[in-house]
Amino acid sequence: MSSQTAKYGNWTSIISSDLIVSDNITIDEPKQHGQSIYYIERRPQENGRCVIVVVNNNTSSDILPPPYSARSRVHEYGGGCYCVNANIVYFVNDSDQDIYCINNNQVKRVTKTNQHRFADLVFDPSRHRLIAVCETHVEQEVTNTLVSIDIDNGSLVTIEQGDDFYASPRLNSTNDQLCWQSWNHPNMPWDGNKLWLARLNTTGKVEDKKHIAGDDNSSVFQPQWSPDDELYFISDKDGWWQLYHHSNTNNTQLTEGEKELGLPQWVFAQSTYAFIDNSRILCCFQSKGQTSLATISLTEPYTLNIISTSWHDFSSITADKGKLCFIAASSSEFPQLISASLDDKTKNTLKTTRIKNSCLLPIDTKYYSNAQSLSFTNRHQQIVYAHYYPPTNPDYTNEKAITANSEKPPLIVICHGGPTGQAGTALDPRKQFWTSRGFALLDVNYSGSTGYGKAYRERLNGKWGILDIEDCCDAAEYAVTSGLADKNQLIIRGSSAGGYTVLSALTFKNVFSAGASYYGISELTSLAEHTHKFESRYLDRLIGPYPEQKSLYEERSPINSTDQLNCPVIFFQGIEDKVVPKQQAEKMFEALDKKGLSVAAQYYEGEQHGFRKANTITQSLENELSFYQLIFKLKPADEIIFKGDIQLKNI
Repeated sequence: MSSQTAKYGNWTSIISSDLIVSDNITIDEPKQHGQSIYYIERRPQENGRCVIVVVNNNTSSDILPPPYSARSRVHEYGGGCYCVNANIVYFVNDSDQDIYCINNNQVKRVTKTNQHRFADLVFDPSRHRLIAVCETHVEQEVTNTLVSIDIDNGSLVTIEQGDDFYASPRLNSTNDQLCWQSWNHPNMPWDGNKLWLARLNTTGKVEDKKHIAGDDNSSVFQPQWSPDDELYFISDKDGWWQLYHHSNTNNTQLTEGEKELGLPQWVFAQSTYAFIDNSRILCCFQSKGQTSLATISLTEPYTLNIISTSWHDFSSITADKGKLCFIAASSSEFPQLISASLDDKTKNTLKTTRIKNSCLLPIDTKYYSNAQSLSFTNRHQQIVYAHYYPPTNPDYTNEKAITANSEKPPLIVICHGGPTGQAGTALDPRKQFWTSRGFALLDVNYSGSTGYGKAYRERLNGKWGILDIEDCCDAAEYAVTSGLADKNQLIIRGSSAGGYTVLSALTFKNVFSAGASYYGISELTSLAEHTHKFESRYLDRLIGPYPEQKSLYEERSPINSTDQLNCPVIFFQGIEDKVVPKQQAEKMFEALDKKGLSVAAQYYEGEQHGFRKANTITQSLENELSFYQLIFKLKPADEIIFKGDIQLKNI
């Protein structure tokens, strides 16, 4: 089939927004129990309902009927929302945050409270109870503790209290030792936290509590017991998140070099390693932003052996008696749940079975744009990493592409959230929505991102709203000078903290010509004063102590410098967002309208911090596209249609 000719940004694509949500789910929290594999599917088609699925003999079935949805809201981001014991599943229900159990397809309520939220559930078979992180909300006060929950009557008993936050309660196999993490303001868990170990007495109370790793300046991640009851954990004590073994009073480091085995603990129950048996671990680690799968020998000399696969993005590693399970993806394959085993002969080759693919778009792979990892030097002579996606659609040739002076595509610079997060390379249908329409993408792991060691992560301390903006601007200019983008059609988009970087870049710099903010932050003082407990002191490190440095917060807030803003912006916001209130988007919208700049905004009922509903996802994608096509005249104005209840001014 011969290619058509059209402007970049005005290509017709078979990767529609409706197709994306009709055939796209999020896979999370796989667990193995006996012969069964459990996991969670978050389904946009069911308004973001999180369904627990069980797989037996390669047959999948839902075990969580509507209207139940398995989702914790501890820290607002949740995670660790279910556990399994003897084929009985205990889960946190989204609508009321109470714990329920599923037994023989019957759902029964365990707790009955309107003040508590639970996460990181662990079953204690010796005492017929659950152990969990508990977040208690009484009026404006929020407290976090470790609790036990009687599964017969739902009564709560506090196990540990006094610190601001808790995570990762883990029992050994004989249920007489418990480890957990805790930390206090102003730290976030990746800044520094402590790992504790204690004995449980016959009544289940903590005794002989010991601090065994971590401190205010080093972070512990994923404490876990081996099959023979040895305690392991990950720590960034040496500048990278490395694996350690705890024995008596000693902690032995098992991995080394520029390897990042840990992750920032935005959510509970993340897993980057699991025990194949007493002598080997399956793990994934990042090096320069690329993720590898490997085995680690637990006998000296400790050796790490890379497993060769077609994937280069891994998460949620689990293992049970030699049976392995994880989520895998690559720049050419969507995230998928994989069951695997190690080949008995080679010991380092996987036999794999795909259990579930998160996306099965019924289109040819030649429509996919694959990530191209690159690095560049920012204005401070520091290395910064990014992933570039070229416009890709076999049905089109750009209208000037056949000339010597070929036209360059419009470029969308993507700012990930966090800001302590990262941009990965897994195939993403939403990114393909853009590239198949003739846009180039540049997903930037600006200074402060995870995956490149502690020093890279801490570059942003005191410089949020400065260095992240500069890195994104430098990335866009690098793309222009490299011939990858049109300098007059540079766009920046991001969500949450990434939305703050978007609004700051558009306000304080003159590199971009348009932007999109998804529930982005525009006013830092309001965020410092009113955001939820987990992030209420996050900015102490990123900007400075509040209110002592209030003037700095005001100086870096885009809402206070809208006189410098001189390009169009579109806003998307959930009305029930507790992290970034709707009012922040409204104030920015009013400011742009007052200046006579083109501005659009869409507010969604029932959406929080992150969009989950199919209709929200499709409308925001389509309206963002229409906004760019209108602003850059990529398409005749009379052919551009906006969907839903969107506010448009000066268009």
